Amino acid sequence: MTFTNEFLFGGAIAANQCEGAYNEDGKGLSIQDLMPNGVRGPLTEKPEPHNLKLVGNDFYHRYKEDIQLLAGMKVRVLRFSIAWSRIYPTGEEDQPNQKGLEFYNQVINELVANGITPMVTLSHYETPLNLAQKYDGWRSRKLIDLFAKFAKTCFENFGDRVKYWLTFNEINVTLLSPLLSAGVLTDKSQISMAERYQIAHHQLVASAKVTKIAHEYDSTLKVGCMVAASAKYPMTPNPDDVIEALHQQQELDYFVHVHCKGEYPYFSKRLYAEHDVELDITEEDKAILKHTVDYISFSYYNSKTVAKDESQYQTAAGNILRGLRNPYVKYSEYDYPIDPQGLYYVLHYYYKQYGLPLFIAENGMGHKDPVEYDDQGHLVINDDYRIDFTREHLKQVERALKDGVNVFGYASWGIIDLISAATAEVDKRYGFVYVDRQSDGSGTLNRYKKKSYDWYKKVIETNGAHLHQ
Repeated sequence: MTFTNEFLFGGAIAANQCEGAYNEDGKGLSIQDLMPNGVRGPLTEKPEPHNLKLVGNDFYHRYKEDIQLLAGMKVRVLRFSIAWSRIYPTGEEDQPNQKGLEFYNQVINELVANGITPMVTLSHYETPLNLAQKYDGWRSRKLIDLFAKFAKTCFENFGDRVKYWLTFNEINVTLLSPLLSAGVLTDKSQISMAERYQIAHHQLVASAKVTKIAHEYDSTLKVGCMVAASAKYPMTPNPDDVIEALHQQQELDYFVHVHCKGEYPYFSKRLYAEHDVELDITEEDKAILKHTVDYISFSYYNSKTVAKDESQYQTAAGNILRGLRNPYVKYSEYDYPIDPQGLYYVLHYYYKQYGLPLFIAENGMGHKDPVEYDDQGHLVINDDYRIDFTREHLKQVERALKDGVNVFGYASWGIIDLISAATAEVDKRYGFVYVDRQSDGSGTLNRYKKKSYDWYKKVIETNGAHLHQ
């Protein structure tokens, strides 16, 4: 088979990168409000004006306009996140913030009215600041029940219209950045890998508990996991390099396996031995983990090439998952490997391993978009590089579909320009819609269609046939 009318072509955004309105209508602070430099810089003591995420792309006030733009592109799904601190400002209230519930009800209603399927991520890199300060984030088991309460509130208020849910965005990033992924304020240099596995365990238990709550609330709800994925290639046929690629793949599979199988994988024995992990896991934890997901979702930006001895090779950049320079692929202006076939590989890999439906939750190309003007003075952005990137990746999705892989959707990341998660800048743009906001905070916030906007519309309208024109 190939793309059908049911295939969910669409896009993805995150609350902390687009909403803004960080202190409006009762919203509490999240860790992102103190991260003006993303993961690469120190936290501030309070929100500072140079933190671009305090305004984002102003989705909070412009969601109707943005959803109309998505509808004009014929988008079938929007993956977005709910800001925990907009519903429970400190994470510990007994009752939710009604203004927060009203906002997301309006967004969901607007999506449904425009024929767009909503997919909600419950935790996308923005732990409530109070929980980070009081408990050091997910280092504490207390967050399990607090997160479950938040999720239950979301199911009860939005579950009649939202069928697809994700628990944690890129949950494996907890091992790389405990602050970003788990709200841990203690400097990561002070957090051992053993502690990081324990922190991740608390999140995995919470994810399973939330999955149980969702299925008990409505058995038709579909709950998925979400990981930052990458094809792992050995640099050479040297068995040392091949085994290194295997081991690095297992570090990612660890998270997917627990979500899909309800228990820790056999190779966790090796991982724990390497990192001196003595997991604090209770019998209740083991029982909760049995509540497994309905589908697997993942982000894919680039492949990763690895070697046992990396010192003799050049390194390349990448979106979180960075590896060695692969001489057989092209590179973006940000030095990310451009490897569409890596997406084909990942789709086959997960489907073979777990046999669950797959959703590509993020894929896209970050690029500085040169602004031009036509003869009438209209702003024009000829982003052929983004069209080429998306075309070649979607061709690999089509190839996997024809092979029999069950992949039901594709979400282009940052479908409307937003603030970068890693660097908190706006110059590295991903969208098919341009937002007039610059990294110095200037700009009108007006929206403009890029060349890729009409191209993606034709791809969706033709169920992928336009990919071959």
